Amino acid sequence: MPATPFTSPFLTLQPRFNSYINPIFRSLTFQLSSSPLSVDGKFSGVRVHSALSRAAETDSPSGGRSGALTPGPAVAGEVQKIDVNPPKGTRDFPPEDMRLRNWLFNHFKDVARLYGFEEVDFPVLESEALFTRKAGEEIKDQLYCFEDRGNRRVALRPELTPSLARMVIQKGKSVSLPLKWFTVGQCWRYERMTRGRRREHYQWNMDIIGVPGVMAEAELISSIVTLFKRIGITESDVGFKVSSRKVLQEVLKCYSIPENLFGKVCVIIDKIAKIPVDEIKKELKAVGLSQEAVQELLQVLSVKSLTELEERLGSGGEAVTDLKQLFSLAEKIGYSKWLQFDASVVRGLAYYTGIVFEGFDREGKLRAICGGGRYDHLFSTFGADDIAACGFGFGDAVIVEVPVSPPLSTGLYVYLFVTVAQRERSATRA
Repeated sequence: MPATPFTSPFLTLQPRFNSYINPIFRSLTFQLSSSPLSVDGKFSGVRVHSALSRAAETDSPSGGRSGALTPGPAVAGEVQKIDVNPPKGTRDFPPEDMRLRNWLFNHFKDVARLYGFEEVDFPVLESEALFTRKAGEEIKDQLYCFEDRGNRRVALRPELTPSLARMVIQKGKSVSLPLKWFTVGQCWRYERMTRGRRREHYQWNMDIIGVPGVMAEAELISSIVTLFKRIGITESDVGFKVSSRKVLQEVLKCYSIPENLFGKVCVIIDKIAKIPVDEIKKELKAVGLSQEAVQELLQVLSVKSLTELEERLGSGGEAVTDLKQLFSLAEKIGYSKWLQFDASVVRGLAYYTGIVFEGFDREGKLRAICGGGRYDHLFSTFGADDIAACGFGFGDAVIVEVPVSPPLSTGLYVYLFVTVAQRERSATRA
């Protein structure tokens, strides 16, 4: 029996619905046989051909298009329901969460522009080698990486700084130093999830390229303080732990520890608040430190004041000089109450070379809110000349856990929307 076009009085009488649904039915042809519908409600004599199934029938495996769709395996009984939750460690952003995200990201961008930074962006997918140039970093074991169809090793970016360095090298002399760039981008790390730690997150980065002095770090910390104030966070809620990688360098020099071990030692020290001290000692000995060196290093890392650090290391070293200058600038700019010295802060990434800092909640319930520092030797690891540089990363997952006033909730938006609507109605009536 020839194919019979599908028509319906309902579609004819409802033009608005017809304009929406008719294209769907036009992609189907119903071939009706002489067999009637079965009693149980199933079609016993109807074959339904969609545009997709026709393409699969037309394009055979031997001579068809490589991208042609083919029907899936037959499923007996009911269709199996899919898991509607996002993959573990990732998030959906329904409207109420999207409002919150946009609100926070707009503050990120407004503060960056207020300080004269320009926005940039990079691919989410990068060469794997960009993130594995330094040995011993925990981040190497957290990459979402694979080989693409061109046999290239690629990875979803776990952080943004190496991509920024790549772009600076690519631009070369076409850009003038200093550069003040910022970005807000998604990052991926396969790691154990805890409160404020996900396998994907968005991160606000601000970087200053080409300024060797501590004034650059002072400006970066000032910008974060400005953000906190804009969203209702005070120095009683959060603070910054500040130190310098040069503190470790000076201690290791006293015990003739080779420079090539410095990065590995920093990665171990970064775990000092995460694993028992005995484990820290074992790992430090395993990379070649003597018992005496380990003991002295841990004693220095327990120092919590610049005065005590100066007594141990002397006043002539770069570490003490840089830190004293930073705290002096913080006093002049007006955010010294937000800072505290903590020698145990080293940051886990091997490329940091000088001052490092972390934002933390005063109650001590959360992981680091943000962190950054100086990385003057990162560019040479990619085969380029070194350039003085520093920056920070500020994730979106921890900050929303910090109680603020006004609260980071949809209630803020409800209030704003109702207030604006009331004002508009009043203006119209007037």
